[in-house]
Amino acid sequence: MIPAAFAPQASHLWQSTVFAVVVALVTWSLRRNQARVRYWLWSVASYKFLLPFSWLVSIGHHFQGHAAPAILPHTFTAMVDRVSGPIFPAAFSPTEAASNHLPALVYLVWAVWAGGFLTIAAGWSLEWLRIRGIVRVASPLHLGLPIRALSTSARLEPGVFGVFRPVLLLPEGIAARLTQAQLETVLAHELCHVRRRDNLTAALHMLVESVFWFHPFVWWLGKRMVEEREHACDEEVLQAGSPSQVYAESILKVCEFYLESPLTCISGVTGSDLKERIRRIMKKHFGVALSFRKKFFLLSAGVAALAVPVFAGVLTSPHLRAQTSTIAEYLPKFEIASITPNKAGAHGPGNISLRGGIYKATNVPLRVFLAAYYLHSFTESRFVIGGPDWIDSEGFDIEARADGNPGKGQVNLMVKSLLEDHFKLLIHREARQLPIYALLLSNPGKPGPQLTPHSDDAKCAATGTLSQPAPGETMPAYCGGFFIAPKAGDLRETGNNITMAMLSAQLIQSVDRMVVDRTGLNGVFDFSIEFAPELGPGSQPGAMANAPNPSALPSIFDALPQQLGLKLEPQTSPVDVIVIDHVEEPTLN
Repeated sequence: MIPAAFAPQASHLWQSTVFAVVVALVTWSLRRNQARVRYWLWSVASYKFLLPFSWLVSIGHHFQGHAAPAILPHTFTAMVDRVSGPIFPAAFSPTEAASNHLPALVYLVWAVWAGGFLTIAAGWSLEWLRIRGIVRVASPLHLGLPIRALSTSARLEPGVFGVFRPVLLLPEGIAARLTQAQLETVLAHELCHVRRRDNLTAALHMLVESVFWFHPFVWWLGKRMVEEREHACDEEVLQAGSPSQVYAESILKVCEFYLESPLTCISGVTGSDLKERIRRIMKKHFGVALSFRKKFFLLSAGVAALAVPVFAGVLTSPHLRAQTSTIAEYLPKFEIASITPNKAGAHGPGNISLRGGIYKATNVPLRVFLAAYYLHSFTESRFVIGGPDWIDSEGFDIEARADGNPGKGQVNLMVKSLLEDHFKLLIHREARQLPIYALLLSNPGKPGPQLTPHSDDAKCAATGTLSQPAPGETMPAYCGGFFIAPKAGDLRETGNNITMAMLSAQLIQSVDRMVVDRTGLNGVFDFSIEFAPELGPGSQPGAMANAPNPSALPSIFDALPQQLGLKLEPQTSPVDVIVIDHVEEPTLN
């Protein structure tokens, strides 16, 4: 299970690693071709770590065609959402995000990453500044080259320093150690790096290594890039007519007298596997030029790698997906359905009923519908994010009839289909770091007097058999659920055969945040609690919150420790929310 805070990063790493593996297979198949082709393929694999597929998909979302396709297959949109979003399961739900140490873990992981990033970046920056200082005091040379040449007393190998305005840095006395022919091959090698802008490519990969320092594949990728970079320059120097023996001797003498450049973004002459390079040079190894078929394959693959995510983003943009009514196409529908604005004025909590295939909802705001059918309950509407004002201020009446007598699960799908179709609704789920209440034991290992383990011998009423108790009578026991009754403005609530996760979900009705079970209590319990409901704007215990003349009973925050031995502690945690991407106010039907 990947914590929600790391799901996007984990997905990007997974996608980039797979992409690099595919590139590795392609470069292996081109091992007899020119080294410069393999070098650019490795470079593309490196750049992919800086370019998530989700960015390309989001670019496509900004393009909206004049006409939408008649049907956008649900399998296609689901696949795009899967590739452009998190691949690994994330701790979205309250029960999955119940670790006490999750926020601390998040901060610890980011702190470790930042420490590694700063260490590597600082080390390379210091080396860069050191070489820059050497260049600043170096003496100019007049060699008739297309770039500025400098002479330095440092024992560095000949190399090209700089990304956008490169200079050639030569050690003093190199002309005395090499013959004229050998020096010319060294200069030809360095000018090859300049023409190919190898320093820019290497600098970008150093950025990749700094950001993804923890990924071993990134460092392996860098070694392959340096290897193919030097092979590519060797091939170009030999193809220009330089004698292979002279060229090989020049490299060996540079290795004998001078130090290799400390940075990969300073292109020298001695990089890569020296023994393998000399063998290839002496054999005059020239890679075979790409055939037309291979060129066409690489060009097509490159265009597809960029165009397919963008095109997928176009097809799955909110505008087009709203027009295609994908969900309404594939989910079951009511045989007859009608949605009309309620004319009663200010809406209350609304009313929903289902009997014999007849579904009715009266004066229910759209946000409450979304909370009920896409989250856990009507009381979680505050976790539906976005949308215009009318989804809260207007209530709607729904009258619908289903064919036969479908079950509750089937009806829920029908309601979703109806909402998607009628309101041109487009939503998505995401995890957001929000304030929550953690449900904890007040005293570790000691539940309160009114929270007891459930006994199999305890009798309780089946669902649908409960009724309001008469004055003076005890509240009925509800099997596997809760029973709530007002009493002089207060709330009396019992629960039987319930888990702590169920109790946490129930408590959301009485507070203004998500409640997450972190008690560590397993099994099922019975409980009974009495409290005065919170009357503030954040509390949503239904119409009972407006009951007059509340008594002196404690609030839910005080009643939990006193009666159940539990407490609500403010924390932060990833919370599963619904985000409205697109919605349209319906016309009368």
